[in-house]
Amino acid sequence: MTSRLARYSLVFAILCALAAIVSGLGYRWGWWSLGWGFGTLRWAAYGAIVATALAVAGAVVSRRNRKGRDFASAIIALLVGAATFGLPGVMLIKAEQLPSIHDITTDTTDPPKFVAVLPLRANARNSTDYGGANVAAQQRAAYPEIAPVYSNVPPDKAFVRALSVARAMGWDIVATAPSEGRIEATDTTLLYGFKDDIVIRVTPAPQGSRTDVRSESRIGGGDVGTNARRIATFLNELAKES
Repeated sequence: MTSRLARYSLVFAILCALAAIVSGLGYRWGWWSLGWGFGTLRWAAYGAIVATALAVAGAVVSRRNRKGRDFASAIIALLVGAATFGLPGVMLIKAEQLPSIHDITTDTTDPPKFVAVLPLRANARNSTDYGGANVAAQQRAAYPEIAPVYSNVPPDKAFVRALSVARAMGWDIVATAPSEGRIEATDTTLLYGFKDDIVIRVTPAPQGSRTDVRSESRIGGGDVGTNARRIATFLNELAKES
């Protein structure tokens, strides 16, 4: 019975983890709709909770009976199960805590404008029209660290640095317009393959140059902080280059 409990919990945990992974890949590869993918992820998380409970029971029993191999299987099942329901759980908590916005920019008064990516967003659910004061207020409250980067180097050098950082982050560069100080790119999320578009604007400043960034999701009312994290990472890497 001990061996079965530990073994079953491990198999069940692995199956739930695979279901969670396939839920995103299936949507990304066009096998099913986003709703179906999220539904599969939800049930995979529920199953992982059961697998984790079984793993705890298996670990206790196998430890008591000094069955080392069964104990190891139960611990692995516990870790796999906890990760499978823990990651979606954390995202759900973040979704409740963070504002339901999907357009983040370092300049909420005059956001950088998308140009080259517009044809790529022809079927996107989200418009590139900025949401205005309401979105700006929510962003400032949730992500006060998102702000322009000022540098003492001239705009042309700042442009080269910004482009280098964008490429290093693995973004697909859609267009570069040095004369306008504009860089446009697209970033694709790993599991579900959501595409978010980025525009970078480099302009002259009294002491050198100013770099602004805007990142917007093509789909979804909220982004669970993805666009803000992307911009923050870009700005931090850009600061290292300055």
